[in-house]
Amino acid sequence: MIINFKTFRMKAGKKIKNLRFNIFGLAFMPVPAFLILLSCAGSSALTNDQATTADSLKIKKDTISIIAVGDMMLGSAYPSKSGLPPDDARNSFKNVAGYLKGDVIFGNLEGCFLDSGKSTKCKDTIGNSCFAFRMPERYAAIYKEAGFNLLSIANNHVGDFGLKGRKRTTALLDSLDIKYAGLLSHPYTILEKDSIKYGFCAFAPNENTVSINSIDSAKQLVATLKAQVDILIVSFHGGAEGSRFEHVTKAKEIFYEENRGNVYAFSHAVIDAGADVVLGHGPHVARAVEVYQKKFIAYSMGNFCTYGMFNLKGPNGIAPLFNIKLNSKGDFLYADVTSVKQDKINRLSVDQSHAAFKKIALLTNMDFPGHRLSFIDQRIRVKEN
Repeated sequence: MIINFKTFRMKAGKKIKNLRFNIFGLAFMPVPAFLILLSCAGSSALTNDQATTADSLKIKKDTISIIAVGDMMLGSAYPSKSGLPPDDARNSFKNVAGYLKGDVIFGNLEGCFLDSGKSTKCKDTIGNSCFAFRMPERYAAIYKEAGFNLLSIANNHVGDFGLKGRKRTTALLDSLDIKYAGLLSHPYTILEKDSIKYGFCAFAPNENTVSINSIDSAKQLVATLKAQVDILIVSFHGGAEGSRFEHVTKAKEIFYEENRGNVYAFSHAVIDAGADVVLGHGPHVARAVEVYQKKFIAYSMGNFCTYGMFNLKGPNGIAPLFNIKLNSKGDFLYADVTSVKQDKINRLSVDQSHAAFKKIALLTNMDFPGHRLSFIDQRIRVKEN
Protein backbone atom coordinates (compact mmCIF):
# COMPACT_ATOMS: atom_id res chain seq x y z
CA MET A 1 0.00 0.00 0.00
CA ILE A 2 1.49 3.34 -1.04
CA ILE A 3 -0.02 6.49 0.39
CA ASN A 4 0.86 9.88 -1.06
CA PHE A 5 0.49 12.55 1.58
CA LYS A 6 1.77 15.43 -0.54
CA THR A 7 -1.78 16.62 -1.13
CA PHE A 8 -2.74 16.28 2.53
CA ARG A 9 -3.34 19.67 4.18
CA MET A 10 -3.75 20.51 7.84
CA LYS A 11 -4.20 24.30 7.47
CA ALA A 12 -7.34 26.01 8.75
CA GLY A 13 -9.98 26.61 6.13
CA LYS A 14 -8.53 24.26 3.51
CA LYS A 15 -10.21 21.01 2.64
CA ILE A 16 -8.43 17.70 2.66
CA LYS A 17 -7.62 16.78 -0.91
CA ASN A 18 -7.46 13.34 -2.37
CA LEU A 19 -5.13 10.53 -1.49
CA ARG A 20 -3.59 8.37 -4.12
CA PHE A 21 -2.73 4.82 -3.19
CA ASN A 22 -1.69 1.59 -4.77
CA ILE A 23 -2.71 -1.89 -3.71
CA PHE A 24 -0.96 -4.84 -5.27
CA GLY A 25 0.07 -2.69 -8.21
CA LEU A 26 -3.40 -1.30 -8.97
CA ALA A 27 -3.72 2.47 -8.75
CA PHE A 28 -6.87 3.98 -7.35
CA MET A 29 -7.64 7.71 -7.47
CA PRO A 30 -9.15 9.95 -6.39
CA VAL A 31 -10.10 8.72 -2.91
CA PRO A 32 -11.09 11.08 -0.08
CA ALA A 33 -8.38 11.18 2.54
CA PHE A 34 -10.71 10.46 5.40
CA LEU A 35 -11.57 7.06 3.92
CA ILE A 36 -7.96 6.01 4.40
CA LEU A 37 -6.88 7.98 7.46
CA LEU A 38 -9.96 8.59 9.53
CA SER A 39 -12.46 5.84 8.78
CA CYS A 40 -11.85 3.88 11.97
CA ALA A 41 -11.60 6.82 14.36
CA GLY A 42 -14.58 8.54 12.84
CA SER A 43 -12.95 11.93 13.28
CA SER A 44 -12.06 14.67 10.85
CA ALA A 45 -8.61 16.07 10.11
CA LEU A 46 -7.34 18.67 12.55
CA THR A 47 -6.51 22.25 11.71
CA ASN A 48 -3.24 23.74 12.93
CA ASP A 49 -5.02 25.45 15.80
CA GLN A 50 -6.76 22.24 16.81
CA ALA A 51 -3.53 20.27 16.58
CA THR A 52 -1.83 22.83 18.82
CA THR A 53 -4.64 22.46 21.35
CA ALA A 54 -4.26 18.68 21.30
CA ASP A 55 -0.48 18.91 21.67
CA SER A 56 -0.79 21.28 24.60
CA LEU A 57 -3.28 19.06 26.44
CA LYS A 58 -1.97 18.61 29.95
CA ILE A 59 -1.50 14.93 30.70
CA LYS A 60 -2.72 14.15 34.17
CA LYS A 61 -0.84 10.89 34.64
CA ASP A 62 2.91 10.67 35.13
CA THR A 63 2.99 6.93 34.40
CA ILE A 64 0.99 5.13 31.74
CA SER A 65 0.35 1.39 31.82
CA ILE A 66 -0.05 -0.61 28.62
CA ILE A 67 -0.95 -4.28 28.97
CA ALA A 68 0.07 -6.16 25.84
CA VAL A 69 -0.36 -9.78 24.78
CA GLY A 70 -0.04 -11.70 21.53
CA ASP A 71 -2.37 -13.93 19.53
CA MET A 72 -5.90 -14.63 20.75
CA MET A 73 -8.45 -17.01 19.20
CA LEU A 74 -10.89 -18.48 21.71
CA GLY A 75 -12.25 -21.30 19.54
CA SER A 76 -13.46 -21.82 15.99
CA ALA A 77 -16.81 -23.29 14.91
CA TYR A 78 -15.27 -23.96 11.49
CA PRO A 79 -14.97 -26.54 10.07
CA SER A 80 -17.03 -27.98 12.95
CA LYS A 81 -18.18 -27.03 16.44
CA SER A 82 -15.72 -29.54 17.87
CA GLY A 83 -13.24 -26.67 17.65
CA LEU A 84 -15.03 -24.83 20.47
CA PRO A 85 -13.99 -25.21 24.13
CA PRO A 86 -16.29 -27.17 26.47
CA ASP A 87 -17.11 -24.06 28.57
CA ASP A 88 -17.96 -22.07 25.41
CA ALA A 89 -14.86 -19.92 26.10
CA ARG A 90 -16.40 -18.29 29.18
CA ASN A 91 -13.33 -19.04 31.34
CA SER A 92 -10.72 -18.27 28.69
CA PHE A 93 -9.06 -15.48 30.69
CA LYS A 94 -10.09 -16.61 34.18
CA ASN A 95 -6.58 -17.47 35.37
CA VAL A 96 -5.03 -14.16 34.24
CA ALA A 97 -7.91 -11.79 34.97
CA GLY A 98 -6.01 -9.97 37.71
CA TYR A 99 -3.20 -9.07 35.29
CA LEU A 100 -5.43 -7.52 32.61
CA LYS A 101 -5.58 -4.14 34.33
CA GLY A 102 -4.15 -0.97 32.82
CA ASP A 103 -4.86 2.14 30.79
CA VAL A 104 -4.67 0.20 27.53
CA ILE A 105 -5.25 -3.55 27.31
CA PHE A 106 -4.08 -4.77 23.91
CA GLY A 107 -3.98 -8.05 22.00
CA ASN A 108 -4.04 -9.47 18.49
CA LEU A 109 -7.41 -10.85 17.38
CA GLU A 110 -6.37 -13.88 15.34
CA GLY A 111 -9.58 -14.52 13.42
CA CYS A 112 -13.03 -13.12 12.77
CA PHE A 113 -16.42 -13.21 14.50
CA LEU A 114 -19.07 -14.87 12.34
CA ASP A 115 -21.81 -17.39 13.07
CA SER A 116 -22.03 -19.08 9.68
CA GLY A 117 -20.38 -19.38 6.30
CA LYS A 118 -17.61 -21.22 4.52
CA SER A 119 -14.04 -20.01 4.36
CA THR A 120 -13.06 -18.06 1.28
CA LYS A 121 -9.47 -19.15 1.92
CA CYS A 122 -9.50 -22.86 2.73
CA LYS A 123 -10.67 -25.54 0.33
CA ASP A 124 -9.37 -28.44 2.43
CA THR A 125 -11.37 -28.69 5.68
CA ILE A 126 -10.03 -32.10 6.68
CA GLY A 127 -6.23 -31.97 6.42
CA ASN A 128 -3.72 -29.61 8.03
CA SER A 129 -2.84 -27.66 4.91
CA CYS A 130 -5.08 -24.69 5.67
CA PHE A 131 -6.48 -23.14 8.83
CA ALA A 132 -9.47 -20.79 9.00
CA PHE A 133 -10.77 -19.35 12.27
CA ARG A 134 -14.39 -18.34 12.75
CA MET A 135 -15.22 -17.46 16.35
CA PRO A 136 -18.92 -17.40 17.30
CA GLU A 137 -20.20 -13.85 17.45
CA ARG A 138 -21.07 -14.23 21.14
CA TYR A 139 -17.35 -14.60 21.89
CA ALA A 140 -16.74 -10.91 21.15
CA ALA A 141 -18.26 -9.99 24.51
CA ILE A 142 -15.74 -12.22 26.30
CA TYR A 143 -12.91 -9.95 25.18
CA LYS A 144 -14.83 -6.93 26.45
CA GLU A 145 -15.53 -8.56 29.81
CA ALA A 146 -11.84 -9.45 30.16
CA GLY A 147 -10.96 -5.76 29.80
CA PHE A 148 -9.54 -5.52 26.28
CA ASN A 149 -10.06 -2.04 24.86
CA LEU A 150 -7.68 -2.19 21.89
CA LEU A 151 -7.20 -4.95 19.31
CA SER A 152 -5.16 -5.47 16.17
CA ILE A 153 -7.10 -6.98 13.29
CA ALA A 154 -4.11 -6.83 10.95
CA ASN A 155 -3.20 -10.49 10.46
CA ASN A 156 -3.54 -13.48 8.16
CA HIS A 157 -6.79 -14.78 9.69
CA VAL A 158 -9.08 -11.74 9.86
CA GLY A 159 -9.92 -12.36 6.20
CA ASP A 160 -10.52 -16.12 6.45
CA PHE A 161 -14.21 -15.57 5.66
CA GLY A 162 -13.86 -12.67 3.29
CA LEU A 163 -15.60 -9.32 3.43
CA LYS A 164 -18.55 -10.78 5.33
CA GLY A 165 -16.30 -11.88 8.19
CA ARG A 166 -14.39 -8.61 8.30
CA LYS A 167 -17.53 -6.48 8.30
CA ARG A 168 -19.24 -8.53 11.02
CA THR A 169 -16.11 -8.42 13.16
CA THR A 170 -15.75 -4.65 12.98
CA ALA A 171 -19.48 -4.16 13.60
CA LEU A 172 -19.33 -6.25 16.76
CA LEU A 173 -16.23 -4.47 18.04
CA ASP A 174 -17.89 -1.11 17.37
CA SER A 175 -20.98 -2.21 19.32
CA LEU A 176 -18.79 -3.13 22.29
CA ASP A 177 -16.69 0.04 22.05
CA ILE A 178 -13.48 -1.93 21.58
CA LYS A 179 -11.07 0.09 19.44
CA TYR A 180 -9.23 -1.64 16.61
CA ALA A 181 -7.18 -1.02 13.48
CA GLY A 182 -5.22 -2.73 10.73
CA LEU A 183 -7.55 -3.08 7.75
CA LEU A 184 -7.28 -0.83 4.71
CA SER A 185 -10.81 0.25 5.57
CA HIS A 186 -9.80 0.90 9.19
CA PRO A 187 -6.10 1.87 9.19
CA TYR A 188 -6.03 3.56 12.58
CA THR A 189 -8.06 4.53 15.62
CA ILE A 190 -7.90 6.89 18.59
CA LEU A 191 -8.69 5.87 22.15
CA GLU A 192 -9.13 8.50 24.84
CA LYS A 193 -8.85 7.66 28.51
CA ASP A 194 -8.21 9.88 31.53
CA SER A 195 -7.66 12.91 29.24
CA ILE A 196 -4.92 11.08 27.32
CA LYS A 197 -5.32 10.41 23.61
CA TYR A 198 -3.82 7.14 22.41
CA GLY A 199 -3.38 6.63 18.70
CA PHE A 200 -3.10 3.13 17.29
CA CYS A 201 -2.29 1.71 13.87
CA ALA A 202 -1.52 -1.87 12.87
CA PHE A 203 0.27 -3.50 9.95
CA ALA A 204 0.59 -6.93 8.33
CA PRO A 205 1.72 -8.48 5.03
CA ASN A 206 -1.74 -9.81 4.23
CA GLU A 207 -4.50 -8.93 1.80
CA ASN A 208 -6.80 -6.06 2.87
CA THR A 209 -4.46 -5.07 5.74
CA VAL A 210 -2.20 -2.03 5.97
CA SER A 211 1.12 -3.27 4.64
CA ILE A 212 4.14 -3.86 6.86
CA ASN A 213 6.25 -3.90 3.70
CA SER A 214 5.46 -0.33 2.63
CA ILE A 215 7.66 1.28 5.26
CA ASP A 216 7.57 4.80 3.79
CA SER A 217 3.77 4.77 3.81
CA ALA A 218 3.78 3.41 7.36
CA LYS A 219 6.02 6.26 8.47
CA GLN A 220 3.70 8.81 6.88
CA LEU A 221 0.65 7.35 8.57
CA VAL A 222 2.44 7.25 11.93
CA ALA A 223 3.65 10.84 11.62
CA THR A 224 0.21 12.12 10.69
CA LEU A 225 -1.47 10.26 13.54
CA LYS A 226 1.16 11.29 16.08
CA ALA A 227 0.27 14.95 15.47
CA GLN A 228 -3.22 14.23 16.81
CA VAL A 229 -2.47 12.18 19.94
CA ASP A 230 -0.37 12.05 23.08
CA ILE A 231 0.79 8.42 22.95
CA LEU A 232 1.10 6.40 19.74
CA ILE A 233 1.00 2.59 19.74
CA VAL A 234 1.98 0.59 16.66
CA SER A 235 1.54 -3.14 16.21
CA PHE A 236 2.62 -5.48 13.46
CA HIS A 237 1.90 -9.05 12.43
CA GLY A 238 5.17 -10.08 10.87
CA GLY A 239 8.06 -12.50 10.73
CA ALA A 240 8.26 -16.20 9.99
CA GLU A 241 6.30 -18.65 12.15
CA GLY A 242 7.27 -21.36 14.60
CA SER A 243 10.01 -22.49 16.94
CA ARG A 244 12.62 -22.43 14.15
CA PHE A 245 12.09 -18.68 13.82
CA GLU A 246 12.59 -17.29 17.31
CA HIS A 247 15.30 -14.82 16.30
CA VAL A 248 15.09 -11.26 15.01
CA THR A 249 17.11 -11.55 11.81
CA LYS A 250 17.25 -7.82 10.95
CA ALA A 251 16.42 -8.88 7.39
CA LYS A 252 13.39 -9.61 5.24
CA GLU A 253 11.68 -12.81 6.38
CA ILE A 254 10.17 -15.09 3.73
CA PHE A 255 7.79 -17.79 4.93
CA TYR A 256 5.90 -20.08 2.53
CA GLU A 257 6.95 -17.77 -0.29
CA GLU A 258 5.33 -14.78 1.43
CA ASN A 259 7.27 -11.67 2.41
CA ARG A 260 6.55 -11.37 6.13
CA GLY A 261 8.53 -8.14 6.44
CA ASN A 262 11.76 -6.91 7.97
CA VAL A 263 10.38 -6.39 11.46
CA TYR A 264 13.58 -4.78 12.73
CA ALA A 265 13.70 -2.12 10.00
CA PHE A 266 9.94 -1.55 10.29
CA SER A 267 10.03 -1.07 14.06
CA HIS A 268 12.90 1.40 13.96
CA ALA A 269 11.30 3.32 11.10
CA VAL A 270 7.95 3.83 12.81
CA ILE A 271 9.67 4.92 16.04
CA ASP A 272 11.68 7.45 14.04
CA ALA A 273 8.34 8.67 12.67
CA GLY A 274 6.75 9.09 16.09
CA ALA A 275 5.67 5.73 17.57
CA ASP A 276 6.04 5.38 21.35
CA VAL A 277 5.76 1.61 21.61
CA VAL A 278 5.83 -1.19 19.00
CA LEU A 279 4.09 -4.51 19.68
CA GLY A 280 4.79 -7.51 17.47
CA HIS A 281 2.92 -10.76 16.91
CA GLY A 282 2.70 -13.41 14.21
CA PRO A 283 5.55 -15.92 14.75
CA HIS A 284 3.52 -17.80 17.44
CA VAL A 285 6.60 -17.78 19.69
CA ALA A 286 8.12 -15.12 21.92
CA ARG A 287 11.03 -13.13 20.52
CA ALA A 288 13.53 -10.61 21.87
CA VAL A 289 12.70 -7.11 23.06
CA GLU A 290 14.56 -3.88 22.42
CA VAL A 291 14.57 -0.28 23.58
CA TYR A 292 15.32 2.06 20.68
CA GLN A 293 15.38 5.85 21.12
CA LYS A 294 13.79 5.34 24.57
CA LYS A 295 10.89 3.42 23.00
CA PHE A 296 9.99 -0.19 23.75
CA ILE A 297 9.74 -2.88 21.05
CA ALA A 298 8.37 -6.39 21.62
CA TYR A 299 9.27 -8.30 18.46
CA SER A 300 6.79 -11.13 19.09
CA MET A 301 4.47 -11.88 22.00
CA GLY A 302 3.62 -15.45 20.99
CA ASN A 303 0.39 -17.40 21.52
CA PHE A 304 -1.48 -15.88 24.45
CA CYS A 305 -4.91 -17.50 24.37
CA THR A 306 -5.34 -19.81 21.39
CA TYR A 307 -7.73 -22.74 21.57
CA GLY A 308 -8.07 -25.64 19.18
CA MET A 309 -5.87 -26.09 16.14
CA PHE A 310 -2.83 -24.17 17.41
CA ASN A 311 0.46 -25.93 18.08
CA LEU A 312 1.23 -25.41 21.77
CA LYS A 313 4.31 -27.59 22.05
CA GLY A 314 7.58 -26.25 23.46
CA PRO A 315 8.11 -22.50 22.91
CA ASN A 316 4.72 -22.25 21.15
CA GLY A 317 3.03 -22.91 24.48
CA ILE A 318 4.60 -20.09 26.50
CA ALA A 319 4.10 -16.35 26.17
CA PRO A 320 4.56 -13.04 27.99
CA LEU A 321 1.90 -10.78 29.39
CA PHE A 322 3.59 -7.38 29.36
CA ASN A 323 2.74 -4.53 31.70
CA ILE A 324 4.64 -1.72 29.98
CA LYS A 325 5.18 1.53 31.86
CA LEU A 326 5.73 4.77 29.95
CA ASN A 327 6.17 8.31 31.14
CA SER A 328 3.97 11.13 29.87
CA LYS A 329 6.29 11.61 26.89
CA GLY A 330 5.89 7.98 25.84
CA ASP A 331 9.42 7.04 26.91
CA PHE A 332 9.98 3.56 28.29
CA LEU A 333 10.33 3.25 32.07
CA TYR A 334 10.14 -0.50 32.64
CA ALA A 335 8.04 -3.57 31.81
CA ASP A 336 6.83 -6.23 34.20
CA VAL A 337 6.45 -9.64 32.56
CA THR A 338 3.96 -12.24 33.70
CA SER A 339 4.81 -15.52 32.03
CA VAL A 340 1.85 -17.63 30.93
CA LYS A 341 1.53 -21.09 29.46
CA GLN A 342 -1.05 -23.06 27.53
CA ASP A 343 -1.80 -26.71 26.96
CA LYS A 344 -4.74 -28.57 25.48
CA ILE A 345 -6.11 -29.63 28.88
CA ASN A 346 -5.47 -26.75 31.30
CA ARG A 347 -5.57 -24.02 28.65
CA LEU A 348 -4.27 -20.59 29.74
CA SER A 349 -2.60 -20.24 33.14
CA VAL A 350 0.16 -18.31 34.88
CA ASP A 351 3.55 -20.02 34.60
CA GLN A 352 5.32 -19.94 37.96
CA SER A 353 8.57 -21.08 36.32
CA HIS A 354 8.69 -17.77 34.36
CA ALA A 355 9.71 -19.59 31.19
CA ALA A 356 8.63 -16.81 28.79
CA PHE A 357 10.53 -14.16 30.74
CA LYS A 358 13.66 -16.30 30.72
CA LYS A 359 13.28 -17.05 27.02
CA ILE A 360 12.92 -13.35 26.15
CA ALA A 361 16.02 -12.50 28.21
CA LEU A 362 18.00 -15.24 26.44
CA LEU A 363 16.89 -14.19 22.96
CA THR A 364 17.55 -10.52 23.69
CA ASN A 365 21.08 -11.35 24.80
CA MET A 366 21.63 -13.34 21.60
CA ASP A 367 20.00 -10.98 19.10
CA PHE A 368 21.00 -7.64 20.61
CA PRO A 369 24.40 -7.96 22.29
CA GLY A 370 25.26 -4.83 24.24
CA HIS A 371 21.57 -3.98 24.65
CA ARG A 372 21.87 -2.35 28.13
CA LEU A 373 18.68 -3.95 29.42
CA SER A 374 18.40 -5.72 32.76
CA PHE A 375 16.13 -8.73 33.31
CA ILE A 376 15.67 -9.10 37.06
CA ASP A 377 12.68 -10.38 39.06
CA GLN A 378 10.39 -10.50 36.01
CA ARG A 379 11.09 -6.83 35.25
CA ILE A 380 12.79 -5.35 32.20
CA ARG A 381 14.42 -1.97 32.53
CA VAL A 382 17.26 0.03 31.04
CA LYS A 383 20.48 -0.20 33.03
CA GLU A 384 21.63 3.01 34.62
CA ASN A 385 24.90 4.47 33.37
